[in-house]
Amino acid sequence: MDRRTVWYDYLFKLLIIGDCGVGKTSLILRFSDDNFMASHLTPIGIDFKLKTIDIEGYAIKLQICDTGGQDRFFPITQTYYKGAMGIILAYDCTDEKSFNSIRNWMQQIKMHANKNPAKVLVGNKCDRPDEKISTEQGEALARELGIKFFETSARTNICVNETFYHIAKDIKNKILGEALGATRIIRVQKIEEPAKKKGYCV
Repeated sequence: MDRRTVWYDYLFKLLIIGDCGVGKTSLILRFSDDNFMASHLTPIGIDFKLKTIDIEGYAIKLQICDTGGQDRFFPITQTYYKGAMGIILAYDCTDEKSFNSIRNWMQQIKMHANKNPAKVLVGNKCDRPDEKISTEQGEALARELGIKFFETSARTNICVNETFYHIAKDIKNKILGEALGATRIIRVQKIEEPAKKKGYCV
């Protein structure tokens, strides 16, 4: 099998947070592996995936950390806020409690994260017929928080890639404009299997 040389320019660390069961792991798996599993084990503390993407000619390697989303994991996840350059706040469109928890998660970011990480709000499971949180409610909360809003479905792959590409581009713009401290990689070489071509929202 042919192998290829992969170069990347920047390493961006992303954190995805939200209540347990909102679909954080499913979003990551859909983006990184183009895969969806209806059931899977909740991560014990922190799990992560790696994926390299192209943003305006820059090869960006994303390290995406997936939190457990439960109170007993906070002592672990707090240490990951500090290194996160981008944070995705996720709720379940069928679960009002997870939506109402977003402000609490935002407070966690303010308490523990580096100054002004890139942020995005995600309403996941928008394909479900039992949706309880409307698009308008999600948009209103995003305006209140001053961040971008996406409705996604990991199951049917609605705007999952668009979400990750948006936050990566936001980080890239911050890095180039404000020097937030991304790891700049000069001619890093890695050997891996050829990547499968995947489409994404634009």
